[in-house]
Amino acid sequence: MSIKSLGAKIFANIIHQKTQKWANNPVATQQKVFQNLLTEAQQTQFGKDHQFGTISTFEEFAKQVPVRDYEALRPYVDKVVAGEENILWKGKPLYFAKTSGTTSGAKYIPLTKESMPYHIEAARNAILSYVHETGKADFVDGKMIFLQGSPILEEKNGIKLGRLSGIVAHFVPNYLQKNRLPSWETNCIEDWETKVNAIVEETYNENMSVISGIPSWVQMYFEKLQNKAQKPVGELFKNFNLFIYGGVNYEPYRAKFENLIGRRVDAIELFPASEGFFAYQDSQTEKGMLLLLNSGIFYEFIKADEFFTENPKRHTIGEVELGVNYVLIISTNAGLWAYNIGDTVQFTSLQPYRVIVSGRIKHYISAFGEHVIGKEVESALQEAMEGTSVRVNEFTVAPQINPANGLPYHEWFIEFENEPENLEEFALKIDQAMRKQNVYYDDLIVGNVLRTIVITKVAKNGFQEYMQSIGKLGGQNKLPRLANDRKIADFFN
Repeated sequence: MSIKSLGAKIFANIIHQKTQKWANNPVATQQKVFQNLLTEAQQTQFGKDHQFGTISTFEEFAKQVPVRDYEALRPYVDKVVAGEENILWKGKPLYFAKTSGTTSGAKYIPLTKESMPYHIEAARNAILSYVHETGKADFVDGKMIFLQGSPILEEKNGIKLGRLSGIVAHFVPNYLQKNRLPSWETNCIEDWETKVNAIVEETYNENMSVISGIPSWVQMYFEKLQNKAQKPVGELFKNFNLFIYGGVNYEPYRAKFENLIGRRVDAIELFPASEGFFAYQDSQTEKGMLLLLNSGIFYEFIKADEFFTENPKRHTIGEVELGVNYVLIISTNAGLWAYNIGDTVQFTSLQPYRVIVSGRIKHYISAFGEHVIGKEVESALQEAMEGTSVRVNEFTVAPQINPANGLPYHEWFIEFENEPENLEEFALKIDQAMRKQNVYYDDLIVGNVLRTIVITKVAKNGFQEYMQSIGKLGGQNKLPRLANDRKIADFFN
C-alpha cells in the first residue's frame, strides 16, 4: 500500500465521522442552515424586499418568499450580472456558471465564496465515502480523467463565467494534479469530437484507474478507445475499476458499458448542478444518493402531482415520504431563494435521507393525463432488456397524438447497439413494464385511448447528430428522456 492510498483511507475515516454527525441529525442540521442563510442575507436587496429580518420560522419564509424559477428570479440576477453588489447574496459572486436556458437564452447562475467550496468538497467526499465503505484506495496511485467542459473562462463586469465543470477544473487540489488527465491544452478544446480524439491519444498508454463524466459522452470516449486498441477498455486499462458519473441514470447504459469495458466496475453516482451539489452515492449496496443537508443549501419539496396547482404545500426534510415524486426547491448561500431547479426526486431512505433523481418537472409526457416521468421509462426499458442480449446506446420518448391511422401512442426513439430479434415483442415488454408502474397509463391502454408503444429505430450516432444540430454535443449536455411535444421526434421523421 502506498503512502497516498494509506492517507486516503485515514482521511476517508475522518470525513465519514463528520458526515455521520449531520446525517444523524437531519432536521436540526437543516434548521441551522436555514437560520444561517436568513441571517447572512438580511442586508441584501432580496433580503430587504422579503423582510428576512422578520422571519423566524419556515412557515413565515414560505409566506413571504414564493417559489421561483430562473425567469421569475431574473430581475435580481440581471442586477448581479450588471455588477451590482449585495443583491441576492452579500457582495459579488466569484463566478457565474453559464448554462443554456430553454426560454431565455443564457442563464447565469451565481457561485459565491461561500458556495464554491461545497462543490469541491462534495466531489471529494463522494470518493472518500467509497474508500471508507470498500477499503479500496489503490486507484489514487493511477491516472484519473474527468470528461468536462472547457476551463477557459470569460469575464462579465468583473466576474468570471463559464461552464460549471470548467470552473471546477480550476479547483483541482494539488495532490491530484499529477494524476489528472487530460492536459490543460486538451481540456481547452471546444469542439467535442476533436477533444475526445485528443483525449484518446493522451490516455491510450496511461495507467487509467478512475474515469468520470456523463455516461453518454464517456461511452463515445470508450468506443473510440476500443476502435483504436481493438480490445475492451478494461484490457487496455487493467487498473480501471471506478467509474464516477452524474447527470443521467447509468442503468440504461450499464450493459453497453460492461461490453465496452469487458467487465463490471464499481460506480459512484453524483448529483451536481450549477445551482449546487445536492447528493452523492454513499453506499455500493443501498439504493440512492445521500442528500447533503449540511452544504449551505436549505431544501423544500413539493409533490410533483400538486406542483401546478394553486399554492401547493411546501414540505421540509422532516415531512417527506418514501417513493413520492417531489419537485426539488432550494435556497442557497449563492443567493438562490425558494428556487425551482426543475429536477424531481424520490426518497429511497429516510435514515439517512437518500434520493434518486426521477426526472425533470418539464420533461414528462402527459398528453392524455398519463403523467409519465423519466424514472418510469428508464425502468421499463431496463426491465425489457433483462435476460436478453439487447443493448441500447440512447433513447427518448414522445407522444404521437395524431397518427396516420389507429389510436395515439407513445413513440420510443431507440438507438440500438444490439437489436432485439422481435421488435414488436420487445415493444410489448416495455409497454407492460410501463403499465405496471403507471396506473394512469394503464387506464389509457385498457380504455382504448392509447395503443401500445411504437419503437422507431434511430441510426448509429443519430442522437449525437441531433445534439450537434442544436449545438449541444458533449460536455455536460444531456438528451431529454421525455418530451411532451414532437420537437426531437421531428428530427428523426
